[in-house]
Amino acid sequence: MELAAMASAAVPGLSPTGVAGVPDDAADFTSAVLLDDVGKQWRVRSPRHPEASVRLETELLVLRTFTPGIRAELPFQVPSVAGTVRQGDLRTFVYNHVPGMPLDLESLVGAGGRIPTEIGRAMAGIHDLPQAMVDRADLPSYTADEFRQRKLNELDQAATTGKIPPALLRRWEHALEDVSLWKFNPCVVHGDLHEDNLLISEGHVTSVAGWTDLRIGDPADDFAWLIAVHERAFTDVVLEAYHEYRKEPVDPHLMRRAALAAEFALAQWLVRGLAAGDETMVAEAQEMLGELEADIREHGGQQISVEEPPVPLRPAPAAGRAGEERPAGSGPAQPRVVLLGPADVANGPVQAVVPPKPAAAPQEPKVVLLSSTEGESLPAAPAPPAQPAEPAEDVNTTSIPVLPRETD
Repeated sequence: MELAAMASAAVPGLSPTGVAGVPDDAADFTSAVLLDDVGKQWRVRSPRHPEASVRLETELLVLRTFTPGIRAELPFQVPSVAGTVRQGDLRTFVYNHVPGMPLDLESLVGAGGRIPTEIGRAMAGIHDLPQAMVDRADLPSYTADEFRQRKLNELDQAATTGKIPPALLRRWEHALEDVSLWKFNPCVVHGDLHEDNLLISEGHVTSVAGWTDLRIGDPADDFAWLIAVHERAFTDVVLEAYHEYRKEPVDPHLMRRAALAAEFALAQWLVRGLAAGDETMVAEAQEMLGELEADIREHGGQQISVEEPPVPLRPAPAAGRAGEERPAGSGPAQPRVVLLGPADVANGPVQAVVPPKPAAAPQEPKVVLLSSTEGESLPAAPAPPAQPAEPAEDVNTTSIPVLPRETD
């Protein structure tokens, strides 16, 4: 209701009649979709703190770099800002809403159809965006070696906490020092790509939202969320479509670095919790790091390095290695990892794990009618039958215990 009032102040003539909460980075934003008196929908994002407000200001710069020519080349729609309203140091943004709603990861995978193909095509479109648009917005840009060195610096910072299992530190350090793993061509990266920023309508990807962390860097960062997908065929189809539509050759170690990003996000979550003085956040991160270390020790985990480590990081078990099926009940479900945090030139975006989603969260948003006491639901994207895909090389055999995303 408060967001509806803000939207009315931001966009003259907007008269909301209904409002529904939508998934977002719950620690940073409050979001909703509004329905006005002529049936048009709008999206509202309100920052919870100054850092999140800066991210929205950055997104405004990014969206302005999408010229009509660039928008016409993309296989999806890009939102635009219709108006803003300031409250103290924070500014709430109202966007022209693109048809479609985000689906949770399980529903997205279960929908099947052309969705994984369209996701791969959308990712290829993002990574083929002209790098000049990032330069014009004065956003971060990293070469492959600069990106690798920055990760090494983050690893050193995480190691100083004394709270990371040594086996994980050795595993990540070896991968970061494996130069052959980091021979990729930097490209435009969305930086916060995950299921909540994909809008789905009638079995199609209609839009990609959340452009707060655009940069030039490693395309593998945009694939980290796919490490959480249990259905390997879904990821295989996404990758196949990505290879087909990408204008430049795709490096062979893309998913190895994506798996590393997914694991390393736990350490970054720990560091973020310590910086914020959040004991609950730190305890959760330590617990998940312990689960990851135990899972890798017992089952082997995904081999993220190209070169074999000079010293074994773990005993070599007979089962659980890459390419072998993982025993049922051998560990927690694979998580999803998203990219959060401001994109600043000095330090770049911060990857983080988001807090848990309530267990009883409804699948469809409930709409509160502003003119009535009754509620109804916004239309949800239908779930077409799943499309079979040929299996490919297993890109993830490690269960990464990351807590799911919260919803508002």
